[in-house]
Amino acid sequence: MMAQARPSVQELIAQKSSKGRKKAIEKAIPIILFMIAAISVLTTIGIVVTLIFETVTFFTQVPFLSFLFGTEWLPFSNTEARFGILPLIVGTLKVTVIAVVVAVPLGLASAIYLSEYASDTARRIIKPILEVLAGVPTIVYGFFALTFVTPVLQQFIPELKIFNAISPGIVVGIMIIPMIASLSEDAMSAVPNSIREGALGMGSTKLEVAIKIVLPAALSGILASIVLAMSRAIGETMIVSLAAGSTPRFDANFTDSIQTMTAYIVQVSTGDAGYGTPIYYSIYAVGFTLFLFTLLMNLLAQRISKRFREEY
Repeated sequence: MMAQARPSVQELIAQKSSKGRKKAIEKAIPIILFMIAAISVLTTIGIVVTLIFETVTFFTQVPFLSFLFGTEWLPFSNTEARFGILPLIVGTLKVTVIAVVVAVPLGLASAIYLSEYASDTARRIIKPILEVLAGVPTIVYGFFALTFVTPVLQQFIPELKIFNAISPGIVVGIMIIPMIASLSEDAMSAVPNSIREGALGMGSTKLEVAIKIVLPAALSGILASIVLAMSRAIGETMIVSLAAGSTPRFDANFTDSIQTMTAYIVQVSTGDAGYGTPIYYSIYAVGFTLFLFTLLMNLLAQRISKRFREEY
């Protein structure tokens, strides 16, 4: 038998250097990934610190209690400016409530159909089309609410003003339907088929299986999707800026012009306030309030997800 040829010195050096490069890459990859993750974390910290610092500056000029419990928001008043956040919060909640009333039934109905009734072909076609709604620019939704939805609603509600809470609320609801439908459908699809088959074997109809078996089993994901969609509705900007108006109101009227927290930030950011004035710092106080709302909604979604999670 012929002896196996030994590798040359050059080949040994090449193999050693190749192994050295692989080890260097393996060591470098965790460092690179850590740096990328750290950038995200540091960016979030920087945003929060900026909000807190500027908000504290605002409260050196405006009493905290009058901001928190005041019922008048008149920052541009020629006599005495008033910075009561409650009218902006009420305006935001008006739009959010209408959006949830629109989005939850339609989103859940879509999720039930996609999960329990649609064929694989229909699901592959319908779900991407439904999710296209999430990709439409919000400014387009805003003009749609202002130029189409509001005139249509005025045919049924004559007292409805051109700027109101109902029209943007409906359109925001349409915008968040894909979030509820997609996340709820994923949660329902995760329910094992054996549970469905057992219910069907006991004589349940397909609708009964969907409503009484699958929905409770997927309750964790469904509730989390609704809460996240509410958080998205609270933070919506362009739709309410275009279609809701700029009149802060502390009342329960949905037909008149309102103003939300995000719409106020847009109004001031266009250059109506000088740097260092209470109006300028008020956008940070409103932004921090909005940040707390969305943070609480996300924490609530996580808690709900853990509380009602089913293990299979």
